[in-house]
Amino acid sequence: MKEWSKAFRNLTILSQFGLSLAMPLLLCLFVAYQLREHFHLSYWIYLPAFFFGLAASFMTAYKFYLSVSEKEKKQETKDRAFNQHR
Repeated sequence: MKEWSKAFRNLTILSQFGLSLAMPLLLCLFVAYQLREHFHLSYWIYLPAFFFGLAASFMTAYKFYLSVSEKEKKQETKDRAFNQHR
C-alpha cells in the first residue's frame, strides 16, 4: 500500500509541475488575445505576452521545484532520524 501512495504522490507532483509550466503561458496569451480584441491591437501583442508567460512559467516551476525538494529533504531526515533499528 505504501508503494501505491508513493506512486500517486509522484503522479500528483508531476501533473502539478506540468500545470505550473503551462498555465502562466496560456493565461498571458489569453490576456493578449483579449487586449487585441478589445482595443483592436495588432498581432505584435502576442510576442511580449509569450515572453512574459514563459518567464512566469519558469519562475513558478522553479519555485515549485524548490518547494518539493525541500519537503522531500525534510521527510528524508525525519524518516532517518525517527527510528534507526527496525
